[in-house]
Amino acid sequence: MSTKKRNWKPQTALVHGGTLRSGFGETSEAMYLTQGYVYKTAQAAEARFKGEEPGFIYSRYANPTVDMFEKRMCALEGAEDARATASGMAAVTAALLCSVKAGDHIVAARALFGSCRWVVETLAPRYGIEATLVDGTDIANWEKAVRPNTKLFFLESPTNPTLEVVDISAVAALANSIGARLVVDNVFATPLQQKPLQLGAHIVVYSATKHIDGQGRCLGGVILSDKKWIDENLHDYFRHTGPSLSPFNAWTLLKGLETLPLRVRQQTESAGRIADFLAEQSQIARVIYPGRADHPQADIVKKQMSGGSTLICLDVKGGKQAAFALQNALDIVLISNNLGDAKSLITHPATTTHKNLSDEARAELGIGPGTLRLSAGLEDTDDLLEDIAQALKAAQ
Repeated sequence: MSTKKRNWKPQTALVHGGTLRSGFGETSEAMYLTQGYVYKTAQAAEARFKGEEPGFIYSRYANPTVDMFEKRMCALEGAEDARATASGMAAVTAALLCSVKAGDHIVAARALFGSCRWVVETLAPRYGIEATLVDGTDIANWEKAVRPNTKLFFLESPTNPTLEVVDISAVAALANSIGARLVVDNVFATPLQQKPLQLGAHIVVYSATKHIDGQGRCLGGVILSDKKWIDENLHDYFRHTGPSLSPFNAWTLLKGLETLPLRVRQQTESAGRIADFLAEQSQIARVIYPGRADHPQADIVKKQMSGGSTLICLDVKGGKQAAFALQNALDIVLISNNLGDAKSLITHPATTTHKNLSDEARAELGIGPGTLRLSAGLEDTDDLLEDIAQALKAAQ
């Protein structure tokens, strides 16, 4: 039995959306830890493989618990269909490779997570797919990079780790004008504070490992788009290459979705207060936060985001030595390369998430030796502010 589709607000959809119940009538979603499925007759098996009879065939293709997670994400994102993957990078790679073929051209914003840049710059060209990286904050750069064989645009917004914001509507309009598709990695905004599909994007990807789980428990990813694109482009790739999400992780992510609005609201509120505090400190050279009026793209933030972010980018005076000293002096905030967690986390991108980029590439992205990325957690905000204040003294 499934719940009826209603015009639910996000908080309700994230508790009830896509729910399937067995004959036992369980309250919590069931975890279907099965590889395969049994058919009543040989004729029924044939009909199911032909697509003439609904039902599951093999958990690499689809699984009841994973199906609930996909449907709940669709309800939140406003998407027609989705496929859940084993990790966020599995989602990014599938979304990109299923949109292009040898001889095609990708234009991507240069401000990307390190692994995303590797897929665009290194992996795609191995298969005859050309790629161009641009400063995504200026639509003129996208226009100049377009070639006759451009088939795909790809961007993050806000970006990792410097929280640049790209005008999604403008890039989507350009994509439509040349018959290309736009893929948006929406991890930093979360599906609660930015709706790329409503802004014109064609495909949205998430690392569900981040805010969706949000409690450091499991990996996961998801790709959302229109049903036609998924059926014609993603379905066979997904079925035959096997990047599928495990039922256990899907169940964990379903539990995460139930509390997502509560967590993101608190994390965003804390991040905003921390950003304002940091901006007043003499040891801090720069603070970038989408909720502040001094954000470089504040006008675009106001246009396309309904909230700030749970992430803050800051530059510590004194470079790497001072940044390391600050991190090491923190008591509550933990040093980790993850984000969107219930625990506040801090990382030094130049030596972790973006260490494989050249010095020049990092400089282009605004990542310096003193750059830190702070992910606000669910701790009391005053405690976090006190922790950061005492750690700043160590960075002097």
